[in-house]
Amino acid sequence: MTAHPRDPLALRRAGGLVLALVLLWPLLRLSQFRPSALLDSGNLKVVGAFVRNFLPPDVSAGFLGLVVKATLETLAIATAGMALAFMVAAPLAMAMTGSLSVSRIGPGPGRKPRIAVRASVRALVLLLRGIPELVWALVFVRALGLGAAAGALALAITYGGMLAKVYAEILESSDRRTVDALFESGSGRLAALLYGLLPHAAQELVSYTVYRWECAIRASVIMGFVGAGGLGQLMDQAMKLLNGGEAATILLVFLLLVLLADALSARLRKLID
Repeated sequence: MTAHPRDPLALRRAGGLVLALVLLWPLLRLSQFRPSALLDSGNLKVVGAFVRNFLPPDVSAGFLGLVVKATLETLAIATAGMALAFMVAAPLAMAMTGSLSVSRIGPGPGRKPRIAVRASVRALVLLLRGIPELVWALVFVRALGLGAAAGALALAITYGGMLAKVYAEILESSDRRTVDALFESGSGRLAALLYGLLPHAAQELVSYTVYRWECAIRASVIMGFVGAGGLGQLMDQAMKLLNGGEAATILLVFLLLVLLADALSARLRKLID
């Protein structure tokens, strides 16, 4: 019989698993993670009553009209927010990308100021994406009042920082040889971006942008709970009034919306492949 060779990394993997469990346990305790609480008889009664209140869903014509309007508003918030985020992210990503720095291919005047500018832009992008969109939504609701504008602006800021970071990383990982050749022949940064980097990175950039649009739809619903409009605001009103039927209808529509967004993004990815 032929003995199976022993995995030389088995001990290392087992040690890594034990270390992960040791680190995870205090975090679970700190977060008060207790799944057994769900099986408590009192809690099961409360959950059961809550679920029964959701049936049957409200399908009255008047309420469905409100749901359709809120759904369109949610799509508008996500799409407008992503369009604004792209306008924020594109110049920031271009400024952050070291591949588009002319001084990289050789010594020249102004190299240190350009490095300082890139560092400042990176700090700005960190600030934009470091604050959750829900916090920005609260700020804009206070400034602009209830409505879709607060949600779109909140998405524009946070997602602008996220897009800028990932765009810059995608451009940095692209082949630089064409860019270097363009710089050495006297081309500017915009020409190097359009003809040197984008042909290699366009597919990945579009794919990530579509994915972020999916995330924006989900985020716009969550921001509705703080008054930023859309399905989330309608859901918040239904929950406050303890109207389970309306809440169930909104949840079903939201699930359908996520499925449609996922199907559309998959279709777009196939078109760009």
